[in-house]
Amino acid sequence: MKGYGAAGAVDGHGAWGRVGAEGRRFLRRRARTLGTLALWSLLDSAHTFLGGYAVARALDDGFLAARPGTGLGWLAVAGAGALLGGRALRGVFAGLADLVEPLRDGLVRRAVRQALEGAAADPARAARSGAVSRLTQQTETARDSFAGLVLVARSFVFTAAGALAGMAALAPVLLLFVLPPLLVGTAGFLVTLRPMARVQRRALDTDEALAARAGELAAGLRDVIACGGGAQAGSRLESLIADQERLTRLLARWAAVRTVALGVAGRLPVVVLLLAAPWLLGRGLSAGVLAAALTYLVQSLLPALDALMGALGAAGTRLLVVLDRFCPPRPAWGPEPTPRADPPHPSPGTAGVRELRPGPVAGVPVPAAELRRVRFAYGPHAQPVVDGLDLTLREGEHLAVVGPSGIGKSTLAALLAGILPPDRGTVLLAGAPAGRRPGRGPDPRRILLPQQAYVFTGSVRENLGHLSPEPVPDERLERALCALGVDGLVGRLGGPDAPVDPSRLSQGERQQLALAAAYLSPAPLLLLDEASCHLDAQAEERAERALARRPGTLVVVAHRISSAARADRVLVLDGTRAVHGTHADLPARSPLYRDLVGGWDAQG
Repeated sequence: MKGYGAAGAVDGHGAWGRVGAEGRRFLRRRARTLGTLALWSLLDSAHTFLGGYAVARALDDGFLAARPGTGLGWLAVAGAGALLGGRALRGVFAGLADLVEPLRDGLVRRAVRQALEGAAADPARAARSGAVSRLTQQTETARDSFAGLVLVARSFVFTAAGALAGMAALAPVLLLFVLPPLLVGTAGFLVTLRPMARVQRRALDTDEALAARAGELAAGLRDVIACGGGAQAGSRLESLIADQERLTRLLARWAAVRTVALGVAGRLPVVVLLLAAPWLLGRGLSAGVLAAALTYLVQSLLPALDALMGALGAAGTRLLVVLDRFCPPRPAWGPEPTPRADPPHPSPGTAGVRELRPGPVAGVPVPAAELRRVRFAYGPHAQPVVDGLDLTLREGEHLAVVGPSGIGKSTLAALLAGILPPDRGTVLLAGAPAGRRPGRGPDPRRILLPQQAYVFTGSVRENLGHLSPEPVPDERLERALCALGVDGLVGRLGGPDAPVDPSRLSQGERQQLALAAAYLSPAPLLLLDEASCHLDAQAEERAERALARRPGTLVVVAHRISSAARADRVLVLDGTRAVHGTHADLPARSPLYRDLVGGWDAQG
């Protein structure tokens, strides 16, 4: 996947470097919490130390010396150490929440920020960005993995310290038989961490690609079936599934290597110590000390090592891979890509609107908007919604877009607004690319009003002026309300400073307020995507005529043919060809438009 190489993403200067740097900063800011965990863990070390030392003393000084009272006393000391360990564990869990919950909260904030930045940078890919997975599944995975890793790492460090200190206190020679296989096995285990992290990262990339591919196919399933492309569309899915199977097998092989390393570190010290027992006993080592050494290994050190290796191998690798998704290389969002050059000819079998556009001649005004051989489809294998479309909107022009439902009228409005990037071709607003980089706020060059009008809880004035960068004077506000016929609605609400409860407004009343806000906006291009569909014909005509007189260019996605009759030009979309012209001459050139006009005339 772009931006994350399978091999480089988890190497020293990839995920390990990025996640390591972020992790060190996170832990440094919580030094006090780490100190609290360490203090509680020292009690755990004391419990481990007493567990083996008391066994040696109970045998050598008690039961083997025919003093059962002394032996029982030392066993009572071991029991007291177990109670001490339980109290320590309670304190550890209390401090763990102060370390784990801030991590999860920070990841949630970062996931939301990345999703917003990504959607602003590339709206068409927003649904395939994995934001939902990061916000839910991956943040919880990181939280649980981090908590488990902290617990087992803490346990191993302080358990090992207590066990090795106990062996050294009883007989330092024991360390010569225990430490070498322990260190060799641990080193072998650590060698597997990076390769397994790489494989798991590739497996996660493949899983996300499979989910994205399935979503694309679902969106274009009708076109896939209609075109008979089921086999071709499914071939990519089969390839991704095969990749998942191969990566699973590779993970299994590395898991086998890890199991061998775990056996060396976790079982070989016991075998070596038992084989050396006759030699040690012959050199004066007591049976109690030997039993204590085995107790340290079997009951404390080796279980802690097993838990650590299991956590590092599973939770640790998952944590690294997941955190890498939240620590992308900087900058996370680069500049906009350079638009691709227009092809010399449109795709075969398609036709678009062709106009002679004025070149860059001095004194010729820049068009309000342009589409140059634009192609767009919802998915790489879906039927194009717009294909080879050329269109130039002059400054101050009023254009109506008509066509059957689902033909692509709203898609065209989104392309003009720069919300959807074209698959091919160029979209310009006032001579500049329509798309915008994140971090610059709303595009001041255009306003797009959808069918569902946006009204928020606040005053009437705030709802009418939220699209204007400066406060709207009362006189201009009154003229706008009168021009659009919204003054009666504002009066019923209580005036410009009255509060607005969106839930108490009808769909038509919401659209009236939204149209008034667009009228007051200084944006030179106004796009109405059936933004007046809930108004009656008279209210719609008054609003459209007022908006057409407003300085700037007006594009209306019409749901009534009367909107087309009022426009300077009409663009007809019918799925196979796009035709433009005036309301008077289009019936002779477009059968679809002729049918639409005939139906309108028949209705009176």
